[in-house]
Amino acid sequence: MSKIQAIRGMNDILPGETPVWQYLESTVQGILQRYGYRELRFPVLEHTQLFKRSIGEVTDIVEKEMYSFDDRNGENVSLRPEGTAGCVRAADEHGLLYNQLQRLWYKGPMFRYERPQKGRYRQFHQIGVEAYGMAGPDIDAEVILLSARIWRELGLSGHVRLEINNIGTSQDRRAYGQALTDFLSQREESLDADSRRRLLSNPLRILDSKVPSTQALLVDAPSLAEFVGEETRVHFARLKQLLTLAGIAFVENLRLVRGLDYYNNMVFEWTTDALGAQGTVCAGGRYDGLVEQLGGRGTPAVGFAMGVERLVLLLQEAGSLPATLTQAVDLFIAATESLSAEAMLLSETLRSELPGLRIQLNCGGGKISNQLKKAYNSGARLALVLEPEDGQEETGASAGLTTVRLRHLDDEATSSLVAIVELVPTLRGLISGA
Repeated sequence: MSKIQAIRGMNDILPGETPVWQYLESTVQGILQRYGYRELRFPVLEHTQLFKRSIGEVTDIVEKEMYSFDDRNGENVSLRPEGTAGCVRAADEHGLLYNQLQRLWYKGPMFRYERPQKGRYRQFHQIGVEAYGMAGPDIDAEVILLSARIWRELGLSGHVRLEINNIGTSQDRRAYGQALTDFLSQREESLDADSRRRLLSNPLRILDSKVPSTQALLVDAPSLAEFVGEETRVHFARLKQLLTLAGIAFVENLRLVRGLDYYNNMVFEWTTDALGAQGTVCAGGRYDGLVEQLGGRGTPAVGFAMGVERLVLLLQEAGSLPATLTQAVDLFIAATESLSAEAMLLSETLRSELPGLRIQLNCGGGKISNQLKKAYNSGARLALVLEPEDGQEETGASAGLTTVRLRHLDDEATSSLVAIVELVPTLRGLISGA
């Protein structure tokens, strides 16, 4: 019988990899809490119409990449391809947006049917940040400063750069889209196949084309900056001023438009050269019309999402992971057969007294020499060895045990006897001195 394997593009995250994920997620979560953002959790399955109305029916995501199907009631549903639409739906449905300011964040899997490659999977993970009810450039600056702090605390600041653009209002983009369509229609034969398809449905997406011949055509094309109105110009100018005051370097990328229809005004991306073609690690912007578009009251909003898989790759490429990150155990406890129960009770006591200590108890018996091999293989720094004390028989030796042997699992392999009553302060001192 053949083995059942994972679906292509659905990636397993193995125990040797999860410490990096946990480090990334805990670092980001700590920063978000310090900025006053609260976590929101919402389903991975939503009505397909939610994504068609928010992302846009003529986007690649909706047209080609969503996992959509009819459920047993005949309703068309989809696995979420991104988080903003679901976050808006949940926040509005539960009354979180009515006359309120909200700073929310979420994390979890997203799903898109596309060609799997390094750092890009059909089930992938994002951490997202959304702020509602604030219309000024100060909240735009805050979410960018927040993301910049994430890079600093992860040691990635030198590996990413910030690109920003003002894409104006939906009316501005419609006017620009018509001008761009008129320009490119006269050169349609020189466009790549994807760009020709987008020409009549979503011409602004042509600006994202990576095809050199199409990019060459765009050099002489009309610029979106010529079509944006005064109000968004003032907003964007103030944002740039705030970023400059905060010491955040940025590049204005006039072709940055983002691939989702709900964005307006300010958009941004953090990109890197360290991951080849998969250069964007975090992206977002303002989406002031989305809440109303989904049936709620008009609510200003801004947010971003970061791809966890790509950030994990970037952390590994940058070499900025803590040296002890893959160390899963601090202390290994070995014991003879007669002292196995004593060892179990001691491990529970130490976990209560020293909650930060990661302890692995040998289970399954075996010779002490073999247990110490397991201790070295565990990556622990220290081992406790419980053996009968001098003059005690192996059978029933647990009664009256007063000392244990503490062994350093390094090249020196020094060891010493420690009284049970002194064990907790001794271990505490070793931990604090590490």
